Amino acid sequence: MKPSPKRATIYFDPDLHRALRLKAAETDQSVSDLVNRAVKLSLAEDVEDLAAFEARTHEPDLPFEDVLKDLRQRGKI
Repeated sequence: MKPSPKRATIYFDPDLHRALRLKAAETDQSVSDLVNRAVKLSLAEDVEDLAAFEARTHEPDLPFEDVLKDLRQRGKI
């Protein structure tokens, strides 16, 4: 059985809220549907980022200063 939706109070910037209401009306969706979709997309991006970090855990760390020195020596900056 699917869990019932949970209620939350969210405070939007007035201009953002207006744009959100207009988009909801134009797309025949509720503001809640738009916000839920945006949050899911944001969380999915986080999952992708974490996977990318995990895939690179065995790569050597390069100090930022060394990268800058190398770029300068090669005439890139």
